[in-house]
Amino acid sequence: MTTEVKVPTLGESVTEATVGELLKNVGDAVAVDEPIISLETDKVAVEAPSPVAGVIKEFKVGVGDTVEVDAVIAVIEEGAAPAKSSGGDAPKAAAPDAGVEKAAPAQAKEASGSDASQTLSPAVRRAVLEHGVDPSTIKGTGKDGRLTKEDVIAAAEAKKSGGGASAPAASSAPASTGGERREERVKMTRMRQTIAKRLKGAQDNAALLTTFNDVDMSAVIEARNKYKDLFAKKHDIRLGFMGFFAKAACLALKDVPAVNAYIEGDEIVYHDYVDISVAVSAPNGLVVPVIRDAQDKGFARIEKDIADFGKRAKEGTLTMDDMKGGTFTISNGGVFGSLMSTPIINPPQSAVLGLHRIEDRPVVVNGEIVIRPMMYIALSYDHRLIDGREAVTALKIIKEAIEDPTRMLIDL
Repeated sequence: MTTEVKVPTLGESVTEATVGELLKNVGDAVAVDEPIISLETDKVAVEAPSPVAGVIKEFKVGVGDTVEVDAVIAVIEEGAAPAKSSGGDAPKAAAPDAGVEKAAPAQAKEASGSDASQTLSPAVRRAVLEHGVDPSTIKGTGKDGRLTKEDVIAAAEAKKSGGGASAPAASSAPASTGGERREERVKMTRMRQTIAKRLKGAQDNAALLTTFNDVDMSAVIEARNKYKDLFAKKHDIRLGFMGFFAKAACLALKDVPAVNAYIEGDEIVYHDYVDISVAVSAPNGLVVPVIRDAQDKGFARIEKDIADFGKRAKEGTLTMDDMKGGTFTISNGGVFGSLMSTPIINPPQSAVLGLHRIEDRPVVVNGEIVIRPMMYIALSYDHRLIDGREAVTALKIIKEAIEDPTRMLIDL
């Protein structure tokens, strides 16, 4: 008996998605609710699970195909024994691998499924073959420890720099001839297309301006070092810097409500709550899940929300509801080493706070030159709604709260 696997409901007003990865091969055994296909929508990746236990008989779609809700994407043979792997059993998304299989025979053997301890998706197999790395030496960061394309690329980069890859993998990579130049065309994912449209739309529709300040992080670092062990023991979460900036932003938005508002038609919509969108890096692009009612949450709850978002963004399990709304955004480019930037607002919001790396710099304190851990912070805003005085005032409130965290306790 066969059962059809259909595209699940993708969220409110979302009617179609793009096939991102085939997580199984034709002939693979699957359990009930085991993911077999990864689908990309405008905002998140959604996994389509098998409704029954059995063996994959057929895929109706390939990587890159656009599918609508309730469309049939695969057929499962219920209760059948797993088919023995053969050259023709791979789903059609794996077909392009044929052209590079000779270039890395050892890796092709691994990628085709001969290693029973690892199940590689077609996209990962192709990356393994193209980059000439040994998948058994790479630690997967995907869901359930699954290897992702990004893991393979990172391992390949590590191999080029002299670490992280085994010698056999390096020897099997094709040697490049002198002067060889190559280029590759890869279709943008649906999420990347949406990010591009939204960011360009923000530039086209808003009067963007950025104001800067710098912050002495000494007090926050001292508080964090003093209480981090007690905090972790009591709340079972690490005390980070984002909690401080989120609470400082709540103070600023309370005093300067225009920064927490947005324009709709010829009206300004103000909020008496703060829903902070936190920019998080995911394998398919930047996502912005929302910390709801941040003004009412303590440090522990905010840190737990952020940690949960980061984990689920990496696993690709964030939902549409996680990213709905948001009245203000915080983006931390400092984790990647950024010294200074002009972040772009996340429409329809009117402002975004950009955080950057902390570095020791000489500053003048009480007439003396001292070395302090400093961070540049930036506030990009829509000048149609927010005046320069308001933007500078909001950023100054954030600076003062970080440099004297007691302000956050007594609401100054």
